[in-house]
Amino acid sequence: MKVFGVDLKSNEATLCLLSLTDGVFHIPDCRSRRLTLADTSAKGLKNFQSTFAKLVADYKADAVIIRQRQSKGKFAGSAIGFKLEAAIELIADLNVVVFGPTEIKESLRRNPISVPFSETGLKQFQEPAFTTAYAWLMKNHYAPDE
Repeated sequence: MKVFGVDLKSNEATLCLLSLTDGVFHIPDCRSRRLTLADTSAKGLKNFQSTFAKLVADYKADAVIIRQRQSKGKFAGSAIGFKLEAAIELIADLNVVVFGPTEIKESLRRNPISVPFSETGLKQFQEPAFTTAYAWLMKNHYAPDE
């Protein structure tokens, strides 16, 4: 199974492409590490949405796993971030999962990452997207009926 992990911050979607085959994860090369929404108008959102959809289609990803953000409080996500999330969720024929921090921690507790992040070849800013994708893949690989 191949998925995109997504971490939304402000007007950026940080991406990590990750696949799991026979219990071993692989990090395929991906042409984009992040997508930025420069224009918050409807036209800009549609452009972001079509760019994201093309990226997912080109890499034949089975799902997009978005790291859930708080909707209120000190660490709440921005309004633009929620627009980006909605734009991704509304892409036709795309399996989108919003994966919460509690579920991520539980999955990582049961299936810790066996390689230090520094050895993955990813940029440091991609760590939350990688962790989200890894935790979801491991949770669904070892407990698909939950």
